Amino acid sequence: MQKKIKISIIEDLKDVAVSLQAIINTQDDMVCEHIFHNAEDAMYFIPNQDADIVIVDIGLPRASGIDAINYLKMKCPHLLFCMFTVYEDDEKIFRSLQAGAKGYILKGASKDKILSSVRELYEGGSPMTPSIARRIIDMFSDLRQKPEPVALPLTNRELELLTLLSKGLLYKEIGEQMNITIGTVKQHIHKIYDKLQVSNKTEAINKLNTNRGQ
Repeated sequence: MQKKIKISIIEDLKDVAVSLQAIINTQDDMVCEHIFHNAEDAMYFIPNQDADIVIVDIGLPRASGIDAINYLKMKCPHLLFCMFTVYEDDEKIFRSLQAGAKGYILKGASKDKILSSVRELYEGGSPMTPSIARRIIDMFSDLRQKPEPVALPLTNRELELLTLLSKGLLYKEIGEQMNITIGTVKQHIHKIYDKLQVSNKTEAINKLNTNRGQ
């Protein structure tokens, strides 16, 4: 006899939960016996049950679905979680995946999409509504790490002078702030150009800004 995928549902809207349960229970390879209408009940009862998959809504009355996953993931590392929600914003998607969700399906998904997502998740996949998958790809693209800045080969005094220069101060004003003569300012600037291997003020300031990640 084929082992059925055991599913629990965390959904505060009773009609949505019952409808989802009914869809699941029409299938030969899966069963849903437990529905929870808040995160607190789910966190209390699910660790003592033998669910394989938990379908989770994010927006619940008190603790959120993400809170439930964070807790249940520690108590039941084997559990698989699939979000079933109306939320499409980047923060909730990211926090759900960070908590341990392996799937993210929007409530407008078809019956066939829901059922295929359960099977895909159980078999090791990460089912996602296409628009969510696209947003995740875009998020990772935006999070591409910038190269680590390389420390400029300047003394603290030279770095101070270049910073003042980048703020648009004239040589005379820099000299006054640093209590040095204009001639000394010019000598420092030439040394800075040599060390940074640049030929003018603009190139030197660009290197300073790049180093600061600006």
